[in-house]
Amino acid sequence: MFSYKAIYVIVLREFKRFFRQRGRVLVTIARPLLWLLIVGAGFTRIIDPGSQGTYIQFLLPGIVGMTILFSSIFSTISVVWDREFGFLREMLVAPVSRFTIVAGKLLSGTALSLFQGAALLVVAPFLEIKISPGAFFAMIFLITLVSLAITAFGLFIAARIDSLQGFNVIMNFIVLPMFFLSGALYPIQSLPDPIRYLAFINPLCYGIDSFKHILFTGGALTTGGIFEAEFPLSLDIIAVSIFIVAMIPFAAMSFERR
Repeated sequence: MFSYKAIYVIVLREFKRFFRQRGRVLVTIARPLLWLLIVGAGFTRIIDPGSQGTYIQFLLPGIVGMTILFSSIFSTISVVWDREFGFLREMLVAPVSRFTIVAGKLLSGTALSLFQGAALLVVAPFLEIKISPGAFFAMIFLITLVSLAITAFGLFIAARIDSLQGFNVIMNFIVLPMFFLSGALYPIQSLPDPIRYLAFINPLCYGIDSFKHILFTGGALTTGGIFEAEFPLSLDIIAVSIFIVAMIPFAAMSFERR
């Protein structure tokens, strides 16, 4: 039986777990800021983006994407945690459908990623990137879309893992290549052909590219050089949407089998 109340309870539980873990909240805030300040400042001395802006400005869409990636993927660790400590068994014997549980996990991971990714937009004015109200809501929509895609992918993987140690190893093996092949740190077109083709199947690549359309084209920066988006915005949205449509059924089916 599909239950909206059960979905609400699952989402509320995940939010409570997140905010009660102060260390996790602190790391969530500190990680993107460290990347902006340390990596951005260091690469600014090496890379000359031209007259359009600074490398730290170029880094902002990638850091938003990185925050979504880490938050969405590691929010699905609750599936492995609940299985290992027996709570998932209690959920499975409840009079609700398996898809209800998957939907609750999916929405909670998406909501947490949206919260963390949107919070980074506060940094944009300090980097001299102006965000209009329309651009802000466009970013909220795109962040939600990318968060949903990555969370569905994380659930698909987590349903097949039986231990926290295995989850950490496998996810780090997946997360780092996804991040480095996303265009977050450098334009995709600058990569060698074989590696660039791998980036084309990475949903985060299209997500970060869509952020560039909003933050750079609609912001204070003129497009050009490394600030130029590499795909049309419509292609970015379509690619992420196709990934969502593909991954949600796979996540639900793998969860059912496990």
